[in-house]
Amino acid sequence: MKELPIEIALDDVIFPLKKQHDFTWLQSLGRVFRVFDRQDSGNISFGVQADGVKRFVKYAGAETVRSNYDPQAAVANLRQAMPLYEKLRHRRLVRLLDYFEAGEQGYAAVFEWFEGENLGRNQPGSPFILFRQLPVKERLAALDCIFEFHAHVEACGFVAVDFYDGSILYDFATKSTKICDIDLYRQPFVNTVGRLWGSSRFMAPEEFEMGAVIDRRTNVYNMGAAAFEFVGGGRDRSLDIWEAADELYHVAVRAVEPDREKRYPSVAEFFSAWRQAQS
Repeated sequence: MKELPIEIALDDVIFPLKKQHDFTWLQSLGRVFRVFDRQDSGNISFGVQADGVKRFVKYAGAETVRSNYDPQAAVANLRQAMPLYEKLRHRRLVRLLDYFEAGEQGYAAVFEWFEGENLGRNQPGSPFILFRQLPVKERLAALDCIFEFHAHVEACGFVAVDFYDGSILYDFATKSTKICDIDLYRQPFVNTVGRLWGSSRFMAPEEFEMGAVIDRRTNVYNMGAAAFEFVGGGRDRSLDIWEAADELYHVAVRAVEPDREKRYPSVAEFFSAWRQAQS
């Protein structure tokens, strides 16, 4: 018989876990005012506040209800991601402030707080619906931020893995965009597992193919897919439901070519063509 989750209460929040867990270490960081417990990565995250300053704390080590990972595998994944936030530091990426072993067998990372909403469609009452109702110009500006960051990722010698709408934060008040999750980004590699991590709405064909190369052309596809999610029909990539200029459509549709050799050879060249089509 499947065990029912238990409820954990911390300051202003209540959330479910598979098993009891000690979060006393979190008290030293401030008062918990928000919890993010719907990730399937094995992480659970908190908004904490101390002396009027908010921070975002990502933690691995607890048995979360939606996790696909053993807690110690989640710990290993989070720990090895920390150098990425330093190597790929950028104005469009949430800023890492600290990281440390937490509790008995856990690991925590502390980030600057960003007053944005996660656009992931698995979020309760997903803000993505509201985002899609914004003027096209504002959605295109958000795409520019995403493309700018991933051109930077490429220039640093890395590729995005598990990039999807849940990796994007948007502040509706300031109209600003941040990338919030690069934990699985890595240098170009060969796919040895078949289906990689991520949302199929954003993934290139090679991200499902054992032995395929995952590189900058893969990320060109990811960027094109993001364009269709933001101003097109998602998986329906027809021109008649595309909301932006036709010139931008032609750039996006080339980016999502199933034949990787027909795509732009790099995110930088894709972004250059995208900008030119906007002028």
